[in-house]
Amino acid sequence: MEAGLFTANNVWMMVCTGLVFFMHLGFSFLEIGLTRQKNTVNILFKNVFIICVGLLLYYIGGFNLMYPGFEDGDSGFLKFAGFGLPIPENGLTPDYAGGGYTYWTDFLFQGMFAATAATIVSGAVAERVKLGGFMLFTILYVGLVYPIVGSWQWGGGFLSSLAYGEAEGFYDFAGSTLVHSVGGWGALIAIYLLGARIGKFGEDGKAKAIPGHNLPLAAAGVLILWLGWFGFNGGSVLSADPAGTSLVLVTTSLAAAAGGVSAFVTSTILYKNYDLTMFLNGILGGLVGITAGADLMSPNEAVIIGILAGIIVVLGIALIDRLKLDDPVGAVTVHLICGIWGTLAVGIFGDKAGLDQFLVQLAGIGAAAAFCSFFGFIILFAIKKTMGLRVSEQEELEGLDIHEHGMDAYADFRMNQH
Repeated sequence: MEAGLFTANNVWMMVCTGLVFFMHLGFSFLEIGLTRQKNTVNILFKNVFIICVGLLLYYIGGFNLMYPGFEDGDSGFLKFAGFGLPIPENGLTPDYAGGGYTYWTDFLFQGMFAATAATIVSGAVAERVKLGGFMLFTILYVGLVYPIVGSWQWGGGFLSSLAYGEAEGFYDFAGSTLVHSVGGWGALIAIYLLGARIGKFGEDGKAKAIPGHNLPLAAAGVLILWLGWFGFNGGSVLSADPAGTSLVLVTTSLAAAAGGVSAFVTSTILYKNYDLTMFLNGILGGLVGITAGADLMSPNEAVIIGILAGIIVVLGIALIDRLKLDDPVGAVTVHLICGIWGTLAVGIFGDKAGLDQFLVQLAGIGAAAAFCSFFGFIILFAIKKTMGLRVSEQEELEGLDIHEHGMDAYADFRMNQH
């Protein structure tokens, strides 16, 4: 491979790494905007903690747990290649990863993905989780659960070779299951064990709206996330291949746009108002939905996937409320339910469509669901019974910023919001 092409590939992957890093600002803005101002500092602290500790954990052992070098005879379920980052002899040459990037770029790009799983949980548990308990959960979930599940597919584990009929392995291009659903399962278990925020459900059991304090920030967060998804999906081509990257960016954008329009139209029909939060979550639902098969779909198929994801977002949020689960930002619906949809869509649309592939996709979803739910429950239940998972009623009513951090996000404009 000529040096110029190797350099171009590596530069593109580094740009995508930066875009995925930028997504953490988008997640922060979205969570802040859809929650109350008295918990703003707490949410920012959690998100900064997640990216810092997530990257360190991935350096210490996560990268080698996710890419352990499975060989013939291995179970393809669990293997560990050792601590740290021992660079291979060809790690900085075109002989590494087909000339798409260097070993260092490989680590950093994948490391940006790792923290996302805990960020998804952060939004779902906002406004009532103990900071210490959440930080411990993040360390265990990002350090162990995420890389183990990722190794099953991206690391060459058993899902990558799961054959059935004409299907030759589970397929998840950029992480509808391996990133978004992994975070979504953790979020679902967490909100079940935490319980709802005070005032979320009335005496009649019906869900009450708890408005976010800054919808402009929420909108900015979603637009930043959309931009970041160009790196999330575009970088998953693993090179600067013109045909591959351009197709992925087109399908990603079309699914996002279709998801947003579909969600706002569906919510308008059902609720008779133009709901900005549904519009924003519809965009995210479309993005999550296309992520598993962005490189396989035509533009038409991407639009269909996005439209159905938008409908799923509106109906899923209503379902979560009906189950009396409290998810302030819609994380479970967007990342888990739309992640499942996107993974199944690989067996319905695109180059791999077919019943055999659909069944393999379903099996992969089931494996991730069982592992993440089991270990997520064990971790969170243990935290709940020892150090505690939820703040006191007084702390929740007065705000986590004052009680956990001793400061206000908007010190000159403090208001008591209950």
